[in-house]
Amino acid sequence: MKSQRTDLNDIELNTFDDGFTLAWQSRLILRHTSQAPCLWVGAGEADIEMFRGNFSIKDKLNEKVALSQATVVPQPDGWAIRFTRGDAVSATLRVRVDSHQRLLLELKNDAPSHNRIWLRLAAKPEDHIYGCGEQFSYFDLRGKPFPLWTSEQGVGRNKQTYVTWLADCKENAGGDYYWTFFPQPTFVSTQKYYCHVDNSGYMNFDFSAPAFHELAFWEDNATLRFECAPTYVDLLEKLTGLLGRQPELPDWVYDGVTLGIQGGTDVCQRKLDTMRNGGVKVNGIWAQDWSGIRMTSFGKRVMWNWKWNSELYPQLDQRIPQWKREGVQFLSYINPYVASDRDLCEEAAKRGYLTKDLNGKDYHVEFGEFYAGVIDLTNPQAYDWYKGVIKQNLIALGCGGWMADFGEYLPTDTVLHNGVSAEIMHNAWPALWAKCNYEALQETGKLGEILFFMRAGYSGSQKYSVMMWAGDQNVDWSLDDGPASVIPAALSLGMSGHGLHHSDIGGYTTLFEMKRSKELLLRWCDFSAFTPMMRTHEGNRPGDNWQFDSDAETIAHFARMTTVFTTLKPYIKDAVAQNAKSGLPVMRPLFLHYEDDAHTYTLKYQYLFGRDVLVAPVYEQGRSDWTLYLPEDSWINLWTGEQHRGGEVTIDAPLGKPPVFYRADSQWAPLFQTLRRL
Repeated sequence: MKSQRTDLNDIELNTFDDGFTLAWQSRLILRHTSQAPCLWVGAGEADIEMFRGNFSIKDKLNEKVALSQATVVPQPDGWAIRFTRGDAVSATLRVRVDSHQRLLLELKNDAPSHNRIWLRLAAKPEDHIYGCGEQFSYFDLRGKPFPLWTSEQGVGRNKQTYVTWLADCKENAGGDYYWTFFPQPTFVSTQKYYCHVDNSGYMNFDFSAPAFHELAFWEDNATLRFECAPTYVDLLEKLTGLLGRQPELPDWVYDGVTLGIQGGTDVCQRKLDTMRNGGVKVNGIWAQDWSGIRMTSFGKRVMWNWKWNSELYPQLDQRIPQWKREGVQFLSYINPYVASDRDLCEEAAKRGYLTKDLNGKDYHVEFGEFYAGVIDLTNPQAYDWYKGVIKQNLIALGCGGWMADFGEYLPTDTVLHNGVSAEIMHNAWPALWAKCNYEALQETGKLGEILFFMRAGYSGSQKYSVMMWAGDQNVDWSLDDGPASVIPAALSLGMSGHGLHHSDIGGYTTLFEMKRSKELLLRWCDFSAFTPMMRTHEGNRPGDNWQFDSDAETIAHFARMTTVFTTLKPYIKDAVAQNAKSGLPVMRPLFLHYEDDAHTYTLKYQYLFGRDVLVAPVYEQGRSDWTLYLPEDSWINLWTGEQHRGGEVTIDAPLGKPPVFYRADSQWAPLFQTLRRL
């Protein structure tokens, strides 16, 4: 067998009679022979149905052909590899190094009718894989396929549970392990490389096979970028150099908890007074119903007409500056849709700013007993108009922030101004929505002063979404949809380049007789004190849930944990600054700093908070102790001062003292020691 090796800019291409191998900085990327080809192409027709953000996705596949023959043709800056199967089916792969010294693979089907691609990347059986956006059920993605499509995260998210079954029976809303608001075609391998795909159409990254990763694209082309690094820390710096990084948070975020309150100006004032009188550190009031309320069978919903409702919130324009002088921000709510029965939608329709249906009429989406129009963010005039709505109705009012909700509901059968298929734009939509909010802050000089937070995202959200939250967890203890699920969500998002993450304290989704218990709320509060932001939510059925002011003991608990959070302010600010500078996430998997410890690669329910603090939240009901793993180092129990060297340990974990350890030689040790006196 003849073999020829060619090296170019860290690319090693070995050709032989029956195929080739392609390596990048000593990592094998592609392996192709006629008997084991790395490329398939085909033709299919997407069958996508959406119901309230839940998607049924099927492919009417007409053809799938293995391209067994490969011809390598040298180019001035790399190679063109032409894959064929007879005369009728072919595709071309261009291999080169881009201007930033990344490996660039550009794949294109030669026949326009072939709109499907399956590419197999070489793998090792021992590889671990992380990323693919925000994944709630799995952190190490090895062994499973992960369809990448932004949608509602689903209720329960585990097909084996009763709650998920009930949600499926009612509205096909049960979800599955891979359902996510924030998918992303990016993964990090323990071979210390990342792979990022530029596309935005439907994709499926399958990490099931021992010897390869199969990436499926519902398009006729794909662009892949690779970089390698000696450490994971260096690799994340390179990845975020490609995708962008979040700016530092406004300083007020570290000054306490943002209280989710509904019901009007007086209710906000009363609850604020109660909490502050109880010693709770409060940095803001988040009133999602600032624009009004719509009652549905699901529960209390926001009125999607993004204007101050002066009947529900009288004198809000006067109260906001008063609260701000007291160190309390007022946060509101907006999303990229406008209620069909309200005046903002009427104005958008008159201006021609809504997306269209196939007949050229305005497209209205059913959101659960009401409809809303979709602002066409691909129309520059509509985009600027909606940015103006944010500037005038939220920023000029004095809001210190808002929830920039949704973004994952773009129907695939709507028609967009830019002429791009909504099927291709669907995943990209949340990043475009983030950009709209970001620019509203940037153009008013409020970046770094005002905070918005999002649940939906995609590639590019790193540049524009200044804070993520984990979406709508259940108010229960389930692994896939309770407090535990937030941890792999934060870690996977961090490995995808977005390092700022928090969650609703106590969860949100209250259905099927679920009710938030006092214990769940307090445990979630403990957990949130060791995240970049503390914020509560009443849930969709507030009356069914235990709330932050339900009794004196709960208020005292929030007083304690917000004091912990504010005491850690300089440490958290430093970790956030690292994220802004180098892309190192605030909540980190343990292997980022203990990469020689094999056990750290399997941990998904504990994390490093910055470099020096290890957190293992209690996520089971009725526990007073907890078992966790410490990598080899000199660790000190935050609450007792007891020292540990590493390994599995079981400790007391009462409410208010979650399992937290810090490194003995940390420069922040004197600060951590002060928490022992609380």
